[in-house]
Amino acid sequence: MIEQLTKEAIELLKKLISTQSFSGEENETALLITQFLSYHDIPFKTDKHNVWAKNKHFDASKKTILLNSHHDTVKPNKGYTRDPLKAEVIDGKLYGLGSNDAGGCLVSLLATFTYFYNREDLKYNFVIVASAEEENSGPNGLNSMLKIIPKIDFAIVGEPTLMNLAIAEKGLMVMNCEAKGTAGHAAHGVGDNSIYNAMEDINWFQTFEFPKVSETLGKVKMTVTQIEAGSQHNVIPASCKYVVDVRVTDAYSNQEVFDIISANVKSEVCPRSLRLNSSSIPKNHEIVQAGIKLGRETYGSPTLSDQAVLSCPSLKLGPGQSLRSHTANEFIFVNEIKEGVDLYIKILEEIV
Repeated sequence: MIEQLTKEAIELLKKLISTQSFSGEENETALLITQFLSYHDIPFKTDKHNVWAKNKHFDASKKTILLNSHHDTVKPNKGYTRDPLKAEVIDGKLYGLGSNDAGGCLVSLLATFTYFYNREDLKYNFVIVASAEEENSGPNGLNSMLKIIPKIDFAIVGEPTLMNLAIAEKGLMVMNCEAKGTAGHAAHGVGDNSIYNAMEDINWFQTFEFPKVSETLGKVKMTVTQIEAGSQHNVIPASCKYVVDVRVTDAYSNQEVFDIISANVKSEVCPRSLRLNSSSIPKNHEIVQAGIKLGRETYGSPTLSDQAVLSCPSLKLGPGQSLRSHTANEFIFVNEIKEGVDLYIKILEEIV
């Protein structure tokens, strides 16, 4: 059964790759996913471009595991030398946009969910969500599904980890900042230069170290990534705007980091969002221990995923390699998908 499901998963991935599904435009890939579920006589529901289902013998008295991955993609970067929407296997590599991030994970989880779907002896329920708008952190993705699906006790989020166990993930807070000054003529040096004021705060962002360090994720990291000021060469600018990318660890909430920043800089600071917090699962959690038993390593992930919108413990786990995500000529090894299905099932068999 596993071998057949794996073959079907790979064929589904080829179809997903060949179907454009930029964030917010996932209607056709959602249809492909519903066709896969229908073929296996699995009832499903849709909400916008999200597709979800629960196991046949769902029992509200049992705890529930969420299996989640996304079917939207970024737009292909300009470095592609092959058709990004052409699914092609060469030397064991399945090429195509979204193959690695996160198509391989999604189809492997769909195969895993199908494997467990009819089982009556399960200790846990299963809910699967093939979600939209992950790549753009949009309003109609997994976050919008949490009020619709049953209560989740813990989750596996499918992202490329080489099937190692990402037990923590950094959160993200993007800060719009503005240093104020007073305009004046550069020749006279009259005025309060907002660029110089910004430089003081930018130096703080560059050098400040948060006192709490995460055992898994290390330090909170702040990086100034954009800056804009001035209208002409002889005018001292009254405003300097800049953007700071803040990667938050599980040692802090986004709100706590924002409060510390606000207390230390003179610039006006405004977070675009406080909702993308760091996420984690205890190393002694049974799903993590099941993975360790099968020889998988644990680590902390620096990249953001749909874990950020979950309030329950969550594990990032999936076939493929994160470094390939969003690259030109993206690919996943076919054998990685086979390993993904096999290990997902073996890890879950240990606990369900």
